[in-house]
Amino acid sequence: MNRSAFLKRSALSAAALATLPGFAHVHSKEEENNKTLEPKIVRKGEGKQVNVIGDQQTFKLTSEDTNGLFTLIEEVNPPGTMIPPHVHTNEDEIFKVLEGELEVTVGDQTTILKAGDLAFAPKNIPHTWKVVGDKDCKTILSVFPAGLELMFEELGNLPPGPPDFSKITEICGRYGITFLT
Repeated sequence: MNRSAFLKRSALSAAALATLPGFAHVHSKEEENNKTLEPKIVRKGEGKQVNVIGDQQTFKLTSEDTNGLFTLIEEVNPPGTMIPPHVHTNEDEIFKVLEGELEVTVGDQTTILKAGDLAFAPKNIPHTWKVVGDKDCKTILSVFPAGLELMFEELGNLPPGPPDFSKITEICGRYGITFLT
């Protein structure tokens, strides 16, 4: 078929489809996920602060800000703060250390991250972290896709005192996270 005939057929086909009401506009989840996002500037010290069983978090960008694409959290914790080994079934995480030192284990690799270093913890891979050294550690946690901040809020709303590990396990389980024993 020559170029002229191809273009005529394409134009006729497009015109025929456009006359069908069902093809006038198809609303899809992809279109919904591609909606225009509002710009946001978050200054130092701004964001929602949550104490997640000793992990001091400040939500900088949430699902609401990024249309579910990712969550960005700043963590500032003293030496000894840690999260036990666990696995996410829904999210990938990136830990980037800005200050201090963070011992991170992802899969079978353990290392100490210092300012400027980062670690990638893909979903379905066990990981854990612990603040080491003698000063606070400031880390940026990026979570893909977003939504994990909802679990962190639930955990942050638990009553003060010794953590009820069965309640923590139940909350985390609803978000696809299991702890390894």
